[in-house]
Amino acid sequence: MSAEPLMDLPQLRTPCVMVIFGIDGDLAKRKLIPAVYNLMAGHFLPEGFAIVGLDRPEMTTAEFREKLDRVMGDYLPATVDRSVWQALSERVHYLAGDFQEGATYRRLNELLQQVDASAGTRGNYIFYMATIPGLFGQIVTHLGEYGLTVERESAWRRVVIEKPFGHDLESARALNHELQRVLHERQIYRIDHYLGKETVQNILVFRFANGIFEPVWNRQYIDHVQITVAESLGVEHRGRYYEQAGALRDMVPNHLLQLLCFLAMEPPNSFAADAVRDEKAKVLRGVVPLSSLDVLRFVAFGQYGPGTSDGKAVMGYRSEPHVASESMTETYMAMKLFIDNWRWAGVPFYLRTGKRMTRRLTEIVVQFKRAPFMLFRKTQVDRLVPNVLVIRIQPDEGISLRFDAKVPGPTVRVGTVDMDFQYADYFGNAPHTGYETLLHDAMAGDATLFQRADNIELGWAVVQTILDVWKSLPGPAAFPNYPSGSWGPPEAEALLKREGREWWNGGQA
Repeated sequence: MSAEPLMDLPQLRTPCVMVIFGIDGDLAKRKLIPAVYNLMAGHFLPEGFAIVGLDRPEMTTAEFREKLDRVMGDYLPATVDRSVWQALSERVHYLAGDFQEGATYRRLNELLQQVDASAGTRGNYIFYMATIPGLFGQIVTHLGEYGLTVERESAWRRVVIEKPFGHDLESARALNHELQRVLHERQIYRIDHYLGKETVQNILVFRFANGIFEPVWNRQYIDHVQITVAESLGVEHRGRYYEQAGALRDMVPNHLLQLLCFLAMEPPNSFAADAVRDEKAKVLRGVVPLSSLDVLRFVAFGQYGPGTSDGKAVMGYRSEPHVASESMTETYMAMKLFIDNWRWAGVPFYLRTGKRMTRRLTEIVVQFKRAPFMLFRKTQVDRLVPNVLVIRIQPDEGISLRFDAKVPGPTVRVGTVDMDFQYADYFGNAPHTGYETLLHDAMAGDATLFQRADNIELGWAVVQTILDVWKSLPGPAAFPNYPSGSWGPPEAEALLKREGREWWNGGQA
């Protein structure tokens, strides 16, 4: 099937400069610049567009462009259009400086005025924080001190903040306060790259544009929901960060709870940013708080040990670079929670995430209640399999529905059938990093897929008791408690098995 255009987005016509703090870092090279290239190749950027990058290494703009040209072959699409890349490279400007020194921002202001004059960007700036989290507040404070966040006449100024948004509820509140001393909330775009994935965005269309699903999207028909974000890789070079974060902080308050919100929210009045984010906030407020006892019963932690991944022997977490030899940091966590509202009362939601699992997999599984068996008592059918809806987010984006059908023949036998939709089959496989839609939306001023301050704090509030209990415990003596290449620790299996359920595991045992 022939590939469709990159994405179905209206052309962005507002000229602007994208200012990337940390442009010489991993995130910019792996994700941001390739995403901008894809937008340019798809004709989704205005004529008046430029990139200004800041970082510590001393280089001229010409030297930085040469460096980009050398290294970007590893990150750009295999079918890169050299003319498009050349046009983008010529729009990149570089400024060396210390993010904590005022002189850097004076020179940035001067450079931006020059770029406005030469590229016709009209004073519209989007500042992207591709730095360590500890610098977010300081950079924004300096931007405010030098007038770079002030919106005058028709010129807008926006700031994109990468996760993590704090490391607990208290720090998240402090960061929000620090940002809001300088910026209006409408200027802050807290980015979660999971929300840039087409299947995540499609959850709302799937639910609200199809009349057959929403009537059964409630406690009367749904038995339980599973949300899984599994990685086959270990922590790799992120040992220092992971020792401070762990699986819970790294994944649950942002990625997993955002997926939960899209799945469980009520229909918004419109797709306007605040209408959607209001409904997401209601979901998080409805999550039943966990007591200390609940944490011990409904939450499971794990850490991977040595094992096998893709047929190769791999080391355990404690042997990874920059990881303590007796580390108690979790690389896996699973939890059960409930949402206390009319739609979801009594329906358990199981969330899990982990490193070094059997395979890379991000999916949402909605298992419906079994049909009554009474009609089949005098047949060869011994049990009915529940219907299952699977929303696959990565690596193969798509949606499948499993239901029962009669096996051909003179007797009544039932077999399971999968109706399967894959994005690549219908819409082609356009190159993407997951950031294209989010960058486009930020430039266009559409904050629907970005988190609001209250969403951030509500997400941390959901897990704060878990953090407190985990901190108070001496640590599990059993760590590591699951081998690399497995589906996680036995404690996580027990969360479901004691209620007669089991993890979906991509439809595999």
